[in-house]
Amino acid sequence: MPTGSENATSSNPSAASGVGRRRALLAAGAALAAGVGATVADLAGKDRAADRGTTGAPRPEAPIPFHGVRQAGLTAPQLPATKLLAFDLPAAATPADREALRSLLTAWTRTLAAAAGPSADPRLRADERAPRLTSLVGLGPGLAARLALAVPAGFAELPPFPGDRLDEARSGGDLLLQLCAADPWTLAVVAELATAAARGAGATPRWAQSGFLPPTAPGTTPRNLFGFKDGTANPDEDQARQWVWGPPGPHENATVLVYRRIRMDTAAFAALAEEQQNLAMGRRIGDGAPLTGTAERDEPDLYAKHPDGAYVIPNTAHVRLTGPRLDGGARMLRRGYSYDDAPGDRGLLFCAFMRDPAQFTRVQNRLAERDALNPFLEHNASAVAYVLPGAPEGGTLGDRLWA
Repeated sequence: MPTGSENATSSNPSAASGVGRRRALLAAGAALAAGVGATVADLAGKDRAADRGTTGAPRPEAPIPFHGVRQAGLTAPQLPATKLLAFDLPAAATPADREALRSLLTAWTRTLAAAAGPSADPRLRADERAPRLTSLVGLGPGLAARLALAVPAGFAELPPFPGDRLDEARSGGDLLLQLCAADPWTLAVVAELATAAARGAGATPRWAQSGFLPPTAPGTTPRNLFGFKDGTANPDEDQARQWVWGPPGPHENATVLVYRRIRMDTAAFAALAEEQQNLAMGRRIGDGAPLTGTAERDEPDLYAKHPDGAYVIPNTAHVRLTGPRLDGGARMLRRGYSYDDAPGDRGLLFCAFMRDPAQFTRVQNRLAERDALNPFLEHNASAVAYVLPGAPEGGTLGDRLWA
């Protein structure tokens, strides 16, 4: 709209009117453009605000669903903190004991599913976000035998191994629950809820163990307290279907967990020259590559030799003794954690999953005989558990145990 000064300076009313109209149109166009620009910026700002929430922080990752054909504690990426809890049920073998187990598995299904989503417990929604949590539940061989549960044939306790120094108070158990979370707070709260549910069904706590991972970028392999990458040779899905998950039938999507608490003499190992560390492991500590390769994922060449005839990967190297080639290609799925419980008591919580625990027995016997790492390791706790298939929506963990 023309101003009074524009009318005063115009010597031609019609020209002034045309200029005024042009200016008005330009002004309106600018206002419209400004309005459109403001709208786009406002929408973009709202989108960014939605992405970041009211605090300006990035949108949190979505919760990990509890329900599925496999338990999330095995299918989701490893979370940085873990807590393992073992429980015992009464040693009798009566119909009431079966009902107690069924009651416990029902309670855990309800508790763990609620904790993984928008939980009613205010401690798990303090910042209005669902916690990052996964879990897995397994049964010990003693319980399976007492209650005649439908577990794989031959499922049994591990045999003793040379060099074991097992603490029975930290080993075994009728039921094993592993919780993994993005933070220790979530673990503490959910462990309390799960323990209360277990006690309500007549179970008693046997042992508990906490662990952690170092900061690890997504898609990369975490390191253990010796500094080496741990889990490099894990199977892909096709290999896991053959070696980790049960075959089609009642044990499909189930597996067996072998747990070992291994104290590591980190100071003595760190005192070795890097070349000695690499020879003991059979990999390079820097990039995780085998001594015969150039990249972490390279397959170790167990037959490669130096000009003098000595193996590039020594006969006592950990990688050689654990190699799938010595077990017909069989692979374990390893999801270990570190622990640090006291001065002089820190190490590895070895958690490996396989269809047939006899595979672990073969490997551990080879390691116990001549592993170059033996002077720096002590196995002081052990457990084995049949890890149940997952619970679909509306289902309960252990539905197949009663066949």
